[in-house]
Amino acid sequence: MKQFKYVSLLLITTLLMGIAFPVGKIGFAYAPPFFLMGIRFVLAGGLLALLVAKKPQPRPRGTAQWWQAAVIGIIQSAGVMGCGYYSMRWITSGESSIMLNLNPLFVIILGTLFTGAVYRVRQWLGVIVGFIGVAFCLNFQLGFQPGTLLSMAGAIFFAIATLLIKRWGSAFQMTTLAAYQMIFGGIALLLLSVLTEHPYFRITTMSVAVLLWLVVMCSIVQFSLWYYLLKNGDPAKTSAYLFLVPLFGVLSSWLLLHETIEWYSIVGGAFICAGIFLVNWQGTARAKVQVAHVRAVEKTL
Repeated sequence: MKQFKYVSLLLITTLLMGIAFPVGKIGFAYAPPFFLMGIRFVLAGGLLALLVAKKPQPRPRGTAQWWQAAVIGIIQSAGVMGCGYYSMRWITSGESSIMLNLNPLFVIILGTLFTGAVYRVRQWLGVIVGFIGVAFCLNFQLGFQPGTLLSMAGAIFFAIATLLIKRWGSAFQMTTLAAYQMIFGGIALLLLSVLTEHPYFRITTMSVAVLLWLVVMCSIVQFSLWYYLLKNGDPAKTSAYLFLVPLFGVLSSWLLLHETIEWYSIVGGAFICAGIFLVNWQGTARAKVQVAHVRAVEKTL
């Protein structure tokens, strides 16, 4: 039952992440990218902070927890989204999506190098298979240029944030952390917008609807679920489901933007499902050993 809940929440979270791509693309007709994302995160973080005002807050004495929330926000909200959307000056949104969702591979690499985590060959193979699936979804059309490097940097930021949340998250009430990191990240994006864009927001029924969806569903709900899942599950296994984001992005783009679904998207979906299975599947006997190992590693963090 717990496993069913875990998988269900992961599917909902990755679906919301995928939908954010076409919805954001619609929103760019009414505001420049950094400004729209900055408004999104400041509003979402502010609203969520009000909702969790009575829950445990970061310790008032000392600034460690506040600095941790700020670092996560700058890396997670500003770093990932900033690199992802700025990269689209050179590459398509689909290409940016595939690079950003290299995160599971970087989580395993960084986790192995810096936390002492040990992942089995099957898990490494699952990440590779999942990446092949994402590449299929984009028909292997990926150029190597400045936008590619920026979106790859976004994936590294995503992986770093994932591991930091796993390390620092136990000291926070997770929805509180989600609120404050979005505020810090949103402020950073607004400052970035002032430096690189001409900020504006055209108020229409559509633009307000897009902003509300991004604020409520793709920020408050999405980040709250994501942080809950990272805190209560293995970061590599949880991140493996991010391979579903481009797939959901393709499907939601077909529904919202009437983009065509090609045969390679279907093949890619099959590879993605196989990759997720390989990363998460393990024998009953070894499962207990794996759980004990993860708990031992967490105690060292």
